Amino acid sequence: MVLWTLVYAVLIAHHVTGRPSWLPPPPALPMRGDCYVAEPEVELFRVEGEAVILSFPLFRSTLTARDIAPPAAVYLITKDNGTEGAAYPSSGRVLQRNRELWLLPAQASDSGEYICTYRNESYCIRGSITLQVYESSSVGVDKLSYPISATVGETLSFRCPSVSHFNSTDEVIHWYKNSTSGGGSFGRHRGNLMIPGVKRSDAGVYTCQLTVLINDRLYKVSRVILLQVEDPELTTMSDPSVTSDPELIDTTPIFKPPVIISPLNGTLFQSAPGSGVVLYCDVLTECEMADSTMVTWLIKGQPVELSYLDERALQGGRSVTKVPGLCQVQLRLLIVRVTGEDRGTEVKCVAQNQGGRQEVAAQLQLEDSSSTWVVVAAVAVSCFVVVASIVLYVLLKPKRNNRKDYILARQSSTF
Repeated sequence: MVLWTLVYAVLIAHHVTGRPSWLPPPPALPMRGDCYVAEPEVELFRVEGEAVILSFPLFRSTLTARDIAPPAAVYLITKDNGTEGAAYPSSGRVLQRNRELWLLPAQASDSGEYICTYRNESYCIRGSITLQVYESSSVGVDKLSYPISATVGETLSFRCPSVSHFNSTDEVIHWYKNSTSGGGSFGRHRGNLMIPGVKRSDAGVYTCQLTVLINDRLYKVSRVILLQVEDPELTTMSDPSVTSDPELIDTTPIFKPPVIISPLNGTLFQSAPGSGVVLYCDVLTECEMADSTMVTWLIKGQPVELSYLDERALQGGRSVTKVPGLCQVQLRLLIVRVTGEDRGTEVKCVAQNQGGRQEVAAQLQLEDSSSTWVVVAAVAVSCFVVVASIVLYVLLKPKRNNRKDYILARQSSTF
């Protein structure tokens, strides 16, 4: 009896939670037409003539988190809200391979929004990603670049970001600074570029290039890194507050520093193991400073592209909107899959412009299944108490005398 009670309690708890992993269900998705709509991917910026792979990592994470990827479903990728029947051929410049779209090579005309649809007879869900392809890296260097900040004197090592989808045919990755050779190739394992002691002159635009082999053809892939170098001593010397001579004070207009309104210090971002999470950094600044305000995410004090999360995280989707009297800059951090390794990981949002700098620290936390087991235990105990009460009631119920008194009399008798 007790065993069946516990089994019944577990089934009730499973029905309540709705997930075999004993975790709370993810938040409901909005619907558009007959399809659910997933969070859009981080916008991609690439260069014409290079191989580009659209992989929809957040969309895949959404499917996994909701267990809504039945084998019988059809997965299609279309461009600019194209019809679902317009599937790409299995060969050619643009082709779909499983859940990825390959552009071999990319052209400027490939710019636009791409829709991935997962549909079967009873369910439909869509994701999207926006791709911008520039004719050359110099045209869109502000969008193409991955920003990295360093301080004078520190040792810096960074690798070519977002190239894990490709298998390089070269033993090394070639690096260039400001479109000229950066002293040859650096590193042979992950193509790291090493700067043992950062100097102010090291600031600039770095480009990493590699050659990849796809379908027996060679394609180029490149990434652009914008290195900004801060000099604390120079900042102190140029601060008007340390100057006593009013004639030496710079009369340049003083801008207020940016203010991070979200997240707050100490915020805990919770996510179920194996699922994805999107973090938003919202910054208020003066509108004339919005374009020059640098907003970036750090993982354990390191840029996302240099951190251990590089293969599972993307930052981007920067947007600027006007609010009363100010402008709001937003930057997203997408972590495709959260694992036990990420428990307690510190993430920082950093905002900086001519007016100053602000940073906010938060933490990644995994949703704990212990609370669900508390629910299971409570339901089990309740069911056990109910069953035990019924059993005790049946066993201890007092016996009633069912005999009834009758008066026997002849028909002819009278009282």
